[in-house]
This record gives sequence, C-alpha cells and structure tokens, in this order.
Amino acid sequence: MYENEQVLAAFRLYSQLSRDGQADTASMRQYLSNDMLRGLVDQFVQEVDCTIIPAGDKLYLVPIAVASPFHVKNATLKKEYLSAKAKNIDLYLMYVAILVLFGEFYDSYHSQNITRDFITMFNWLESVDARIQALKEHDQEALLKLDAEYDFNWSQLVEKWDAIDDLRESSRQQDGRTNSRLGFLSQVQNFLIQQGLITELGNQEITLTEKAKTIVQRYYMDTQYNRGILEFLSSLENRKEGA
Repeated sequence: MYENEQVLAAFRLYSQLSRDGQADTASMRQYLSNDMLRGLVDQFVQEVDCTIIPAGDKLYLVPIAVASPFHVKNATLKKEYLSAKAKNIDLYLMYVAILVLFGEFYDSYHSQNITRDFITMFNWLESVDARIQALKEHDQEALLKLDAEYDFNWSQLVEKWDAIDDLRESSRQQDGRTNSRLGFLSQVQNFLIQQGLITELGNQEITLTEKAKTIVQRYYMDTQYNRGILEFLSSLENRKEGA
C-alpha cells in the first residue's frame, strides 16, 4: 500500500515527464534514490507503453511501442518535419538516414563504443549515399526479395534517393526547404534536434546527446526493435568497403 503523498509525488513527476518529455536534475535524483517513487512512476509509464531513461543530468520519457500516445505519428512527421508532398517512402528514407547517422558514431552496428565526437552533414550524406549505391548493385528481383525479407521498401528507397535533385549538393546554404539530398538530411536533422537526440556544434557539425547514447545502448542494437535492418546495413557497409 502506498501513502497518499507518495502517489501524488509520483504522479507529479509522471505529469512533468508526460508534459515536457523530460525532468530536471532534482527530479532525476529523487527518482533514482527513492525506490517507492520509482516503482510507481515506472508503473505509470508502462501503462502508456513508455520507459524512463536517465541520461546526463535529466530523466527522459521515451515511447517503446507504436501504440504509445507519446509515439510520434507518421502524419505528424510528414506535416511538421518533412516537405508538404512527403509520402511514406520519405519516412523509410528518414529512418535509414537516422540509423546510418547513429551507426557512424560507433565502430560497428553491434558495439556500444563511441569512436567519434562529431560528424559533418556532408560525411553523413556520403555515408547514406554509399549504402544506397551498394543497394543499387542488387537487381530489381533481388531488391524485391529483400523488401519481403525485411518488410522494408528497399527498392522504392533507391528510386526515391535517385529522384531527389542532387545538382545543388555543393551549396552550403541549404536547409529543409531545399530539394536536394542534403536538404532532406537537414529535415531529418531538425527532427533529431527537436527530439533531443543530436546537438549542432556549428560548421555543419553535429554530435549525439547523452539521451541518444543511452537509447542506442538500450535499444539500437536490439534485433527486437531494428528487425535485422542493422545487420543488413552493416552488410552494405562491408560491401562498400570491399568494392
């Protein structure tokens, strides 16, 4: 049985997390030091298919299932972060771009050892392009088989990437409104910044936040969440390096 004040304290913390997506240092210390409070808050967040991640000096509320009311819906992603004409394939490309970005900070897709402090937008672009170029080495029939195997639109992904205008890639004055591959990555970058997963360092350099690093450690490498897609991206990386 919990005392009324314990329940209220736990609910206040849960309310802060649900409202802001995060809680401050004092709340994190209270959460980590008070077993009773932590147990209650954990029960609250489990009811909405979320988990709590302490990272750096804050607590974060992170959805772990599509059914969670805190999960960012596809319609929201298209409306708020991508172009007005965005389709589902844009979301697939966004997902792959994020996986590639995270992977660039580690020595492999199965390691939690950070190997770099930052990456430039152009290096990120080159890494995404290299994997898609490796995908293009598969013929159409092979790509369709890969679609079925991974439940992922690899074939359409190649078509989408090729369709994006890359004539202005050399321009450094690009943002999410620019119809280019770098412009697309700028849209993805804005989403990641809003979610507190990356930070801009200037000179088109970005780095992972403590929140992102913790999520990678807990979920990024887990096949339950990535459905084997990381292994496939890793094979594309090896294919690229062996070329």
